[in-house]
Amino acid sequence: MKLVMDDYLPLRDVVFKTLRENILHGELKPGERLIEVTLAEQLGVSRTPIREAIHKLEQEGLVHMIPRRGAQVASISEKNVHDVLEVRMALESLAARLAVERITPQEKVALRQAEAEFASCIDSTNLAMIAQKDEAFHDVIYQATKNQKLQFVINNLREQMYRFRLEYIKDETTRKLLVEEHRRIADSIFRGDADVAMGEAEIHIDNQEKNILKNLAAAADRKKR
Repeated sequence: MKLVMDDYLPLRDVVFKTLRENILHGELKPGERLIEVTLAEQLGVSRTPIREAIHKLEQEGLVHMIPRRGAQVASISEKNVHDVLEVRMALESLAARLAVERITPQEKVALRQAEAEFASCIDSTNLAMIAQKDEAFHDVIYQATKNQKLQFVINNLREQMYRFRLEYIKDETTRKLLVEEHRRIADSIFRGDADVAMGEAEIHIDNQEKNILKNLAAAADRKKR
């Protein structure tokens, strides 16, 4: 693990950002203990900024403090999935409608290209790359809205969504469904059908929530055995 350096941030915030990104990107896994002395050695810092970062991560709900065990990475909870994706559904629906109204010919080309690039990588074992290509498809739609405030709000949720996105694309069958959902969203935007585009965007996120919760339930069942 390496520090995500930023010359404009104090060390405690750099450590916080580093640990946060490692949690959200799945490099620090749910249930994994965060041992101050070990993390301090890995990052080449003292224990003080580690302790401060863990406290901030606890406030964000990404870390839980366990009596007599210390800090550990929080599991993805059903409530957190629902809360984040409920907001994302509304944002994606709005983005689809605005994209229908404002997308340029160049952005239409970029959207088809992003759609094709995602479809071409779904058989890969590189989940991070698949997630990046999925994210790139949606980014074209966000940019097509020409609404900077909408893009700002979505970017604030981006890392939380990335954690769920990784969970979602673990299933190969799900990836094939995503290809079809992307095609339907893009097609409706190209046709200029705002109502259909909004509906397809909502179906896309609703399916994501259902599949993530199914995967979490299956993982919980395996732990009980």
